[in-house]
Amino acid sequence: MSAISIPPLDRDAAVAARERIDQLTKPVGSLGQIEDLAERLAAIHGGLPPVYERRAILVGAGDHGIVDEGVSAYPGEVTPQMVGAFLGGFAAISAFARVARAEVFVADFGVGQPLPAHDRLIDVNVARRTRNFAREAAMTEVQFHAALDAGIRAFEFLRERVDPQIIGLGEMGIGNTTSAAAMICAFTGAQPEDVVGRGTGIDDDTFKRKLRVVSDASAALEGMEAKKIAAAVGGFEIVGLAGTILAAASARIPILLDGFIVSAAALLAQALSNESIGYCIAAHRSRESGHTVALRHLGLVPLLDLHMRLGEASGAALAMPICEAAARMVREMKTFAEAGVATANEPSHA
Repeated sequence: MSAISIPPLDRDAAVAARERIDQLTKPVGSLGQIEDLAERLAAIHGGLPPVYERRAILVGAGDHGIVDEGVSAYPGEVTPQMVGAFLGGFAAISAFARVARAEVFVADFGVGQPLPAHDRLIDVNVARRTRNFAREAAMTEVQFHAALDAGIRAFEFLRERVDPQIIGLGEMGIGNTTSAAAMICAFTGAQPEDVVGRGTGIDDDTFKRKLRVVSDASAALEGMEAKKIAAAVGGFEIVGLAGTILAAASARIPILLDGFIVSAAALLAQALSNESIGYCIAAHRSRESGHTVALRHLGLVPLLDLHMRLGEASGAALAMPICEAAARMVREMKTFAEAGVATANEPSHA
């Protein structure tokens, strides 16, 4: 993996932002979580945040050998098909990204078949899907490091193309909720029953198989270090997105995390560098119960709760305008003194 150095958040900028926010022409605390978001964005930027004109969405894609265990409602062939939809501009993330004024890119970290070249496809494929982690480790140690480095290279591609001021991370990979569940159990100590969900809408028999697979893996992962956990049960796109988180954090760029699978990538990034989570913003809360478990461990409060469970960075895209709103609030609102408006304890002298 390339050397990554992540600076601490700028606490002085955060304090200055909070002092300004508390003096804006509104009751103190009346904008709730938007105020907290503006303070976080200032700490990330090192001053008043920009309004994020340059925006990028990165969808990490990869296939999973664990689908051989019958844990998904869809076959692996759906992954490359959906990548085509993302790049073709007719998937959910495509529509949401247009609302957010963000450009969508796809990083092929481990899709099971070659993909046609596209100017927004980042080819950093480590291998044609992971191995079946119910039978053997999902990836080798060499592949783990290659996937992490691929995430860093994907971020550098974004910088060359867009030079984003904010990024949203999402994923696509049939079977990846099983990998993510196993990783979240291992990193948080949660029980599989509290983490494993229905994913793409599996039936009861499939759910039982999925729960058994994750339970067996969790027992074997106990006491392992982060890198070995990820290599044992992770996905190339999950590890790759962890690398992207580290790279974006090193560049002081806010990272909007999508849902359940991306939270597994964030847990890995946190284990590798705790500073990285300071640059992460939870876009929304997924309907997957394990997402709440992961967010609690990460110490992140989601901006939205829309009962979504799609992935694709759909929640990250929807949260981008909220970040713009928070930045415009602290930049464009006037304080009581600037506006000549009386405070609650001071009569007007107009």
